[in-house]
Amino acid sequence: MRRALPTRTEAKTFAKQLREDLAAHGTPISHSQALEKIAHRHGFRDWNAMHGALLDLPAKKWSVGGRVTGAYLSQPFMATVLSVEPLRPGWHRLELDLDEAVDVVRFEGFSNFRKRIRIGIGPKGFSNERTSDGKPHLVLHP
Repeated sequence: MRRALPTRTEAKTFAKQLREDLAAHGTPISHSQALEKIAHRHGFRDWNAMHGALLDLPAKKWSVGGRVTGAYLSQPFMATVLSVEPLRPGWHRLELDLDEAVDVVRFEGFSNFRKRIRIGIGPKGFSNERTSDGKPHLVLHP
């Protein structure tokens, strides 16, 4: 049975602690060897396999049922995360249910309100899609 996976930062911290503990007992190892040992403890064949698996995990703040805040088309919102789907390393497709619908049209004579958003988000918390003025469609606050 595989243990609950740590984050990449936690795994690297565990490796650093392991390395320091072993060095204190007269068995120095390299950082890469420590990473390999941490990967083996979690049931992976090597660090590269574990690192790849960790990249596919959604950020903890982007979990189903979690709450997020940000701006969609420069309009502030608060929302509940309905789904999280990995796209590629570091990128996820989120489906958000906004607390209040936002108007996605800037023209005064017309409105189009949107309450649900389904969009790809990168590791820095913003979408790859841009408006004509170069701003990301969606930005999530940390």
